[in-house]
Formats: sequence, structure tokens, C-alpha cells
Amino acid sequence: MNDRIGAITKRFPVVRLLASLLRLVLGTIRDIAPIVLVIAFFQLVVLERPFPNLEEIIVGLFFVVVGLALFIKGLEMGLFPIGESLAQDFARRGNIWWLLLFAFVLGFGTTIAEPALLAITREAARMAASAGVIEPNDAAIGAYADGLRYTVAGAVGVAIVIGVLRILKGWPLHWLIIGGYVIVVAITYVAPDEIIGIAYDAGGVTTSTITVPLVTALGIGFATVIRGRNPMSDGFGMIALAVLTPVIFVMLFGILF
Repeated sequence: MNDRIGAITKRFPVVRLLASLLRLVLGTIRDIAPIVLVIAFFQLVVLERPFPNLEEIIVGLFFVVVGLALFIKGLEMGLFPIGESLAQDFARRGNIWWLLLFAFVLGFGTTIAEPALLAITREAARMAASAGVIEPNDAAIGAYADGLRYTVAGAVGVAIVIGVLRILKGWPLHWLIIGGYVIVVAITYVAPDEIIGIAYDAGGVTTSTITVPLVTALGIGFATVIRGRNPMSDGFGMIALAVLTPVIFVMLFGILF
């Protein structure tokens, strides 16, 4: 039976794609089932209240499952392969300056497009206006939000450049991380109180839906091509740097502006 199904999926690519999506949907249901069960337990057993708008919640869960499955499939088909191939092509060219420029632009561009970063910078700007840190008008709020956004994007670009140099030079990741967090702690003591929480949160929002797949694929692609590098030990770690550098840059933004 399995051989027959395998023959059918091999003969018809559309069937193979649908079968792959079905597996992803089932895997997504399995992954989100624990949180659904937890929420249902506390809502029905602890709070002893029925779900409001149960039909809408069910429809929403359906969209979440299908959306996550399609997103994962898109990563497998598109973002991961293109990220790895670009990294390998640039590495083979042998021009380190083009390579570093590509790394910076990729980190900057993917972070600018992050929906989570847009949300947190807008909210931070509104809170800054309400607290009297900036003028409570649209122009000042927009300028503050854009300043934070570009600061975080530039920080991620720098982090990806450092990550590429680490792979090229074989630098130990743990020394970069330890040194980076020593700088974070030192700057925390002199940064304005209003910016510290935003800075630490800014590091987290960089690891979201767009940045993570492309940056991970970039690191693996470089480590695969460069002689003497191991994709497992050297290809990963860029995301850790991308979380670290925005914290430093945003606190410096608060100190300067």
C-alpha cells in the first residue's frame, strides 16, 4: 500500500505537494495541541466559564493551523534554499567586501520588514510621547519610531557581518557572546531608564518570521562552502548575535538622543 502511494506521489507532483502539506498540517495540529489543551483546561475547569464566541475561535484555530503549515512549507521551498544558494555563490566569488555588504544588507532588510519590530517601535513611541520623553505629536512619534526601527535594523546588519566574519575566521562564538553581554551590562548602568526595557525587548523581536529563516540559511550556506567549517558548529549562531547587538545599539540610541 505504501509503495503504491509512493508511486502515485512520484508520478503526480501536485499529489506529492498536497501529501506534504497534509503532513505539515497534522504536525502543526500536534504542535499547538498542548497550548490549546492548557487554555481549554483553565477556561472550563479552573474559571468554569464557557468560551466566548466559540465558533469564531474554532475558525481562527483553523486559520492558524493552515497558515503555520503553509508558512513552514514556504520556508522549506523558498527561503531556506535561496538563502543557502546566495551564501554559497557569494562565498565562491572570493570577494570578502561584496560578501560583507551582502550580509549587512540582508540583515538590515529582513529586520526592517519584521512586523513585530514595527509593532514594538510604534508602541514605544506612543509610550514615550505619553511619558513626556518626546513631543506628543504625530511627527515626533513617527520620527522616534523610525529611529528605533532603523537602529535595530542596522544593529542586526552589523551582527550578520560579525557572524560572517566569525565563520570565515573561525572565531569562537562563546567569546563573542560573553564579550557582547559584558558590554550590554556596562551600558545598562548609564542608559536612561526609559530605554532599557525597550532595548532588551528589541533584541527579542528581531528573531521573528522573516529574519530567522534567511539568516539561518545564510550561516549554513557559508559554513557548507568554506573549507574547514562545520555547518553544525559554525553555521548556527548568527541569530544569537542578532539578538545581542540591538540591545547595545538601542541603549546607545537612548543615550545619544
